[in-house]
Amino acid sequence: MTVGNATYQTIEDVPKVVPLFPLEGALLLPRSHIPLNIFEPRYIAMVDAAMRTDRVIGMIQPDLKEGEEEVPGARPPLQSVGCLGRITSFQESGDGRYLVTLSGISRFDLIGEVEDRAPFRRGAIDISRYVEDLTPGVGEEEVDRDGVLSALQSYLEANEMEADWESVNTASTEVLINALSMMSPYGPKEKQALLEAESLKVRADTLIALAEMEMARDNPGAGPSIQ
Repeated sequence: MTVGNATYQTIEDVPKVVPLFPLEGALLLPRSHIPLNIFEPRYIAMVDAAMRTDRVIGMIQPDLKEGEEEVPGARPPLQSVGCLGRITSFQESGDGRYLVTLSGISRFDLIGEVEDRAPFRRGAIDISRYVEDLTPGVGEEEVDRDGVLSALQSYLEANEMEADWESVNTASTEVLINALSMMSPYGPKEKQALLEAESLKVRADTLIALAEMEMARDNPGAGPSIQ
């Protein structure tokens, strides 16, 4: 697969140690894109370091207990799975911030953190379990696309929202599922479950189940609305 100007075809093409960007509730998936507004000095330094080397950063969520909030400047424990992204767009704001776009490469297992003098965290990572992430479209044929679209339509109607159906209908199944997962309004636990889904089908089924549960909670007397 190609991300920006770089090609990632095998495990050897992926760095073994990467800067880590812990961000609660954020989800990055392969071949998807997330805009980031970088302003903390330690993460400014992280982006500077990535831009000097391979432009790769590991997005990962803090592993917080139920009801626990992240303390600014702290180093909370991290989830065991994150997603590598390459900086494919970079802009200086003029007021000390960086505006970047991170494009997803592959999920990874966090093997451990690397201690050094950098102000940001770095981790040793392994993508062996997720090597299929490097190949576009794996598992698309197993996804119930019609079921996903039905769930999306029901969810939008229940929340009086609209979608760009032309873009939805022309998107590949992988792009559609991953984009919906990233845009979904669910919490950190649900986002982590979507990230760690063992296949595209499981991720799609999880999205449908989450939509069903939310609509059932908001309309307890209506019963299931998605088949």
